[in-house]
Amino acid sequence: MNLAQFPRRGYVKHPTPIEFLPRFSEALGGKVKVYIKRDDLLPGCAGGNKTRKLDFSIADALAKGADTIITCGAVQSNHCRLTLAWSVHEGLDCHLVLEERVPGSYDPEASGNNLLYHLLGVKSITVVPGGSPMMDEMEKVAAKLRAEGRKPYIIPGGASNEIGALGYVACAQETIQQMFDLGLDFDHIYVPSGSAGTHAGMIAGFVGNNMDIPISGIDVSRPGDVQQEIVYKLAQKVLDRIGAGVQLPKEKVVCYGDYYLPGYSRPNPGMVEAVKLLAQTEAILLDPVYSGKAFAGMIDHIRQGRFAEGSRILFLHTGGSPALYAYLPTFLG
Repeated sequence: MNLAQFPRRGYVKHPTPIEFLPRFSEALGGKVKVYIKRDDLLPGCAGGNKTRKLDFSIADALAKGADTIITCGAVQSNHCRLTLAWSVHEGLDCHLVLEERVPGSYDPEASGNNLLYHLLGVKSITVVPGGSPMMDEMEKVAAKLRAEGRKPYIIPGGASNEIGALGYVACAQETIQQMFDLGLDFDHIYVPSGSAGTHAGMIAGFVGNNMDIPISGIDVSRPGDVQQEIVYKLAQKVLDRIGAGVQLPKEKVVCYGDYYLPGYSRPNPGMVEAVKLLAQTEAILLDPVYSGKAFAGMIDHIRQGRFAEGSRILFLHTGGSPALYAYLPTFLG
């Protein structure tokens, strides 16, 4: 696969490390070896997986002459934080449309990512009710900016289209090379699955490179069957865009919708345990919305005995720890 044919900005300078988690693995009984790919250490303001996607998305925006970026997300969106951060880096204005997925959850004086929006100099924040048609809402902002003579470019939520997902095709290729360099052969990979770009890109990258390692997505916002179809369609679009010439087998897309309830961004006991356990065994911070719930799903699968003794499992850490600071009552209560 030739990713060099697509423009990118070069935000990802070095591979993110793959680390063994010895104390965490021991805490789960020691029969399975758990590793973590540290995309929480990617460049950008406070890091996270969206940097890989924005590497391609913002390159596309600049190639089309944009001077302003518009994107959307939840009220504590890591994607919005990083889109804003890389827009600042490029000298572009950035406008955010925030979806109040939990009624009453937007607090203009909140900490976490909300604080960073303002420190980074966001040009405007528009808050809309949960369930709003987000592309339409962003287009309203774009129309106003065009009337003012600006050239806006809309990046969808999570940068999760066939452009942004190229960042995780690149991550898949990076991971495959690291497996060779480190002498590691993983039996299973877990990823958080939300707006679908990370999950779909990883599947496309592994399938396109003929790497037959199962990838499980732990859903953070939808039932498994619904998420599975979204990921499948996007992964096929990505494979088509990179010219892989592959029809994606349905069985390559696996999503578990058991761990996000009671709803997107709403805490649950499994997430709280996962965040505390990784912090207190390996001093690595997860986030309460994405990586925390996905990690909880992986923990549950290991405890169920789904893997043979000696299996090696890789968890893709997508970052997001700034959101922890908006959840103080959850962790200190």
